[in-house]
Amino acid sequence: MLCYRTTFKVTSCGALKRLASNDAALQNVCLNLVRNHDKENFLCTLLLKNPQRRSAFAVRAFNVEVAKVSEKVSAGNVGVMPLKFWENTITSLYRTDGTNVPDHPVIHELQRAIAEHKLTKMYLQRLVSARANSNLHFVTVKQLEDYVEQAVSSVLYLLLEVHGTRNVHCDHAASHLGKAQGIVNLLRSIPYQTRRNAVPIPQELLMAQGVNQERMVRNRPDDKGVEEVTFSLASVAFRHLETAKGLLKTVPRTVKPIFLPAVTIERYLQRLRLANFHLTDPNVMRTDSALPLVLYWRKLRANY
Repeated sequence: MLCYRTTFKVTSCGALKRLASNDAALQNVCLNLVRNHDKENFLCTLLLKNPQRRSAFAVRAFNVEVAKVSEKVSAGNVGVMPLKFWENTITSLYRTDGTNVPDHPVIHELQRAIAEHKLTKMYLQRLVSARANSNLHFVTVKQLEDYVEQAVSSVLYLLLEVHGTRNVHCDHAASHLGKAQGIVNLLRSIPYQTRRNAVPIPQELLMAQGVNQERMVRNRPDDKGVEEVTFSLASVAFRHLETAKGLLKTVPRTVKPIFLPAVTIERYLQRLRLANFHLTDPNVMRTDSALPLVLYWRKLRANY
């Protein structure tokens, strides 16, 4: 594990180089963590400008660490203690003296971001508590929306704060975009479920079409009930995406790049529509090789 000393007295050129080296190493840990576990958001964050980009990667790396633990939580109580670790870490980061902070590269980067941008403690807490309290079994669409509001929209709220923006219009757009992205993430996870896992689709949508969990896991292309359930949930994501895009007209140009994930959501939903809402269609599951270029072009044109 990388070590990083928060108090480092620079007394020579060699000491300055060591500090710069440690600083770069910490940044690289966050960058690589997001690249390996959250590729599309990595590409979006890479297009932000410095110095905000560094803090944005710290926030997203923290989110990745918590999300990795939550995967274990869904299988039982294996991840409960690690989640408690992250809860206690947030408390430590907001102590006045800043002491007793675990020696962890992501935590040190997050500590720097909190100090520099005065990030709201509640949003970081929500990233942990949402995963701790949810087993991804939802009865209603509203329950699903509440979950992704906490687990995904909170990241966007923090990125707005990294850019020095605390604005009700921006928050409203971030709320809807986070919900769209969270629902799309859940749709994308379904092909990787096993028959022992419950698919993260609200029961009210399954019951409306008379579809059970097993049929969703099988996801046969000729199963019209499964197609209708997928269409219904994708439509919820699409409505949130369209609302977010409409609200972007009121968002300052300087923070619009934060909303680049709208492009990745839009492209996925388009592929899903063309595949008649069959989640395991190869064109739906494939890697979007054109995405880096599309994101760069859309950012240049401020077209989200």
